[in-house]
Amino acid sequence: MNASPLLSLPGIEEDLLRLEPGLRRAVKSGDPFLDQVTAHLIDAGGKRLRPGLALAAATGGGGGASEDDLQGAVAVELVHLASLYHDDVMDEATVRRNVESVNARWGNLVAIVAGDFLLARSAEIAASLGTEIAGLLANTLGRLCEGQVSEVRAAFDTRRSEEHYFQTIAGKTAALMSTSCRIGAITGDRPRAEVDALSAFGRRFGLVFQLRDDLLDVVATDEELGKPAGQDLAEGIYTLPVLLALRDPATGPELEALLGRPLGQPERDKAKAMVASSEAVRLTLAAAGRFVDEAVAAAGALAPARLARSMAALARGLLDDLPAAQA
Repeated sequence: MNASPLLSLPGIEEDLLRLEPGLRRAVKSGDPFLDQVTAHLIDAGGKRLRPGLALAAATGGGGGASEDDLQGAVAVELVHLASLYHDDVMDEATVRRNVESVNARWGNLVAIVAGDFLLARSAEIAASLGTEIAGLLANTLGRLCEGQVSEVRAAFDTRRSEEHYFQTIAGKTAALMSTSCRIGAITGDRPRAEVDALSAFGRRFGLVFQLRDDLLDVVATDEELGKPAGQDLAEGIYTLPVLLALRDPATGPELEALLGRPLGQPERDKAKAMVASSEAVRLTLAAAGRFVDEAVAAAGALAPARLARSMAALARGLLDDLPAAQA
């Protein structure tokens, strides 16, 4: 995705550079092995999108984050990293951010416990920032788990409803995006109306982000994703593009006969191509576009104007670099 609108805000890039040492300090336990495991994905890099949202919300886009602002940003990134450790175990993934996944390198048990350690450190930081942020982060963790369980229960279900899909991604993705914005707004002591507007922006932004990710899973290559394309299809996680392709009379019957069970590479490639060539791509982009409009509207309530413009541009930019959008 194009994160340049966020990075163009005065001081945000500098604040993100200040974030990195804090991230590394937060995951240190004193045990050399655990320290290596918990720092693995931090060292691999990443967009740092969630802490970037928190820092932009905290500073109004002006930079100069306080220590509390930085700690709030660390807390949300640790939750995100922990979710990646756990997701890779569930997905039996071997690659993450173009490096070997934690579970592939050290095993599932180590990956799970290391993810739990990151969650514990995040909770410790949140508690130091006050009861409101501690409660908010705890609630968000619950919503992440609810979303993940909801997705697991729907595995291989070709009759999964679009409503169920949106309820799931509201928990597993949008909740943390919204919380990232809200925590930043709270540590930055922004007016309550802006705290709520930033929370609403983050939720819509998170929905678009997941729609984008799900669309890329069926239209992008392994190299573009940095992980195997079509992974959700193979594992029976039928996202909106797949559900829409299943409802399409032109592709639905053949696709449904193929799905409903784990897929090997040839079947995965065939199903992926069917979804990518169907009307589902256009319809998914249209759904994402509606949430972009809602995110832009929420950003319109923010001050200063540079923050409103940058947040709106960030939401629009989620769709700009999609191969499907450029076709």
